[in-house]
Amino acid sequence: MAICLITGSGGLIGSESVVFFSGKNFKVIGIDNDMRNEFFGKDASTREMVNRLKGELVKYTHYNTDIRYKERLRDIFAEFNKDIKLIIHAAAQPSHDWAASDPQTDFAVNAVGTNNLLQLALKFCPKTAFIYLSTNKVYGDLPNFLPLRENKERWDLPPRHEFYNGISERMSIDRSTHSLFGVSKLAGDLLVQEYGNYFGMKTVCFRGGCLSGGKHQGVKLHGFLSYLMKCCIRKEQYTIYGYKGKQVRDNIHSADLAAAFYEFYKAPKKGEVYNIGGGRQNSCSILQAIRACERICGNKMKYNYIDRPRKGDHKWYISDIGKFKRDYPAWKQKYGLEGILGDICDNLTSK
Repeated sequence: MAICLITGSGGLIGSESVVFFSGKNFKVIGIDNDMRNEFFGKDASTREMVNRLKGELVKYTHYNTDIRYKERLRDIFAEFNKDIKLIIHAAAQPSHDWAASDPQTDFAVNAVGTNNLLQLALKFCPKTAFIYLSTNKVYGDLPNFLPLRENKERWDLPPRHEFYNGISERMSIDRSTHSLFGVSKLAGDLLVQEYGNYFGMKTVCFRGGCLSGGKHQGVKLHGFLSYLMKCCIRKEQYTIYGYKGKQVRDNIHSADLAAAFYEFYKAPKKGEVYNIGGGRQNSCSILQAIRACERICGNKMKYNYIDRPRKGDHKWYISDIGKFKRDYPAWKQKYGLEGILGDICDNLTSK
């Protein structure tokens, strides 16, 4: 039985991938040591999800291992060796606010941990497909210097602008403020590309927009739509930072991302890069997302506004997913924005 090794297996993308690839008859090896609890507190803990996966999936084996320490990972790779046919590296410190409070830990998890996995994959299973969950923050704040126009509820580009339908992989990663999180993820991103280009491994970086879905454990510092819906349901106050609440993000459901991983696995490339997200059709501003949450859950949102954007934060970001769709035309998105928010609401209210 082919083995799929997934890091961050208790998180949003990791757990979605565990379920997806178990359903594709893979034996799944999960690695997750619940650092989200350390990063964001018990509301973000992955322990409950890991216990659920262990209890419900007979093809799932879990390791409580820290990816920062190569020797602790070595035994896993040595045991399963060339039976590992796919690696999905979703473990990360995912918040640029948190990264500023502890840059060393952030870099160790996001960059050093990624290099550890690449080295071990090269040694034990060099023909495996290696998928790295990168981020749109690798482009830093360059999107903020696009000729954005202020509309009633959102910032946007003129329809004739080359990036109107989303930012493509042509955007530079240089000469910008990335946030320390963006830097550590970019270091991992470049390593993944280099192991593909230099060593010939089948590697890919998926530079994600806002990743969401019902499995998301949104908290104040991470998880835009999930945390917003949680505040709306619980009638807790949400804080908007800067840009008049008109900053724009595109949103993709974790199930659609897992399906994209599968398409790459079936026809992998070397050192590839894709921007991945919901695209323009799944984009919204914070103000528009608030209205949608109110409509779906039936509560009035409580929020305040601080006229100071987070440093390095995007004023507008939409992913151009055209390159991936051209390379993998069988991939289709199943979730629109309303479907994503509905799934989040259903999961939060069922607890």
